[in-house]
Amino acid sequence: MLSRTADSLYWMGRYVERAEHTARLLDVHLDLTLDQPEKVVDQRRQYVLAALNMPVDHETIEDDYSLTDAIIFDEANPDSVKSCIISARENARQVREQISSEMWNQLNQFYLYVAQVNIDAMWSAEPQEFLEQINEGAHLFHGITDSTMNHGQGWHFVEVGRFVERVLATIRNMSIYFCPEGRIPEETLKAPLLDEDLRWLGLLRSCTAFEAYCKFYTATLKPEHILDFLLINPVFPHSVAFSVSMLHHGLEGIVDSTYKPRSERAYRRAARLNAELQYAQVDEIMEGDLDIYLSDISQRCHQIHDALYESYITYDVSSDED
Repeated sequence: MLSRTADSLYWMGRYVERAEHTARLLDVHLDLTLDQPEKVVDQRRQYVLAALNMPVDHETIEDDYSLTDAIIFDEANPDSVKSCIISARENARQVREQISSEMWNQLNQFYLYVAQVNIDAMWSAEPQEFLEQINEGAHLFHGITDSTMNHGQGWHFVEVGRFVERVLATIRNMSIYFCPEGRIPEETLKAPLLDEDLRWLGLLRSCTAFEAYCKFYTATLKPEHILDFLLINPVFPHSVAFSVSMLHHGLEGIVDSTYKPRSERAYRRAARLNAELQYAQVDEIMEGDLDIYLSDISQRCHQIHDALYESYITYDVSSDED
């Protein structure tokens, strides 16, 4: 497979996942802050900005209208939902021959739906209805991809991109709630306004985990149970352990189809991380420095990304001739 094709498939998976994650965080925020005092709304807004790795003291984001405009419609923000969908569509356009026509049609319709809406039209109607359509569009794209694309090397690149993005987003989200120091403004932390259960509910719902968590435990929101569920649960699709397992599986599929020593670098790194998470115990993790532990997982995912690029996308062509 050509390196530019692998690159486009990988980033197509990442951008669709990123768009869904961003829309979900805003959807949860708007729902949980309904009829809440403005000080509580502002505090929740700080969590959303931090989870999306945006400056928490962004001067132009002073209410939910400006927050929505910045993270959904602002094309100057490369991580906004609109920017991500535009980028995903452009990557798909470059690999039309590698993906199914159903995938292209869904992504193109997804793009056209977002392109025809602006912040004023969304805000004057039902903002959450629009955000739900974004999430459903992303889910539909992933389902169509699994159902219509050959599960070969190209499909594995899409999956690797999807789950690299999911791990990084989930880890960043968890870090905001479990280790907020340095990520949330100090004045916000000194004046806690959010109800504790509402805060943990926000984390679970932003990871689409609340219902699954209640079925696994109960509706009682205990931090140690939430950490266990989001970090090392092997069967919940948005847990870190499950996502790393799928990332490992995708890289294994790529390795099996390349038969080149250089292709194993990213796979070996993912395999080690996968094995560690499979045998991790939440009580042992909580006894140590949780912030360092979560940061280490994030750093290792970035290393997997770098190794993937070195192996398949930016590698020296002459190395294939040795």
